[in-house]
Amino acid sequence: MTIQRFASVWDAIEDTPEEAENMKIRSMLMKALKERIESQHLTQASAAKMFRVTQPRVSDLLRGKSNLFAIDALVNMAAASGLVVELRVKKAPVARRRLATKARSAVATDA
Repeated sequence: MTIQRFASVWDAIEDTPEEAENMKIRSMLMKALKERIESQHLTQASAAKMFRVTQPRVSDLLRGKSNLFAIDALVNMAAASGLVVELRVKKAPVARRRLATKARSAVATDA
């Protein structure tokens, strides 16, 4: 039995490296927004006003429903709450690049 090790839970559960990267960004943004709510002791209603969304959206955020949020929506919420979003892009480690190549090959063969 071979044991695989992953740098992130998203690398382990998502089908492609691209999906994993997307989920990493979403989860980081959601975590920052949740910390903002907690640090300011905001109710869901007051957080909704601050983020310029509805209270049910804040509830979804706090419950970790990452599949309901696009990255741009989370960036907008962060900016509305006074947070600054910084993005860093770097070359993936060699093993990660191999996974991306395998995923692309698998998609090409399925077509």
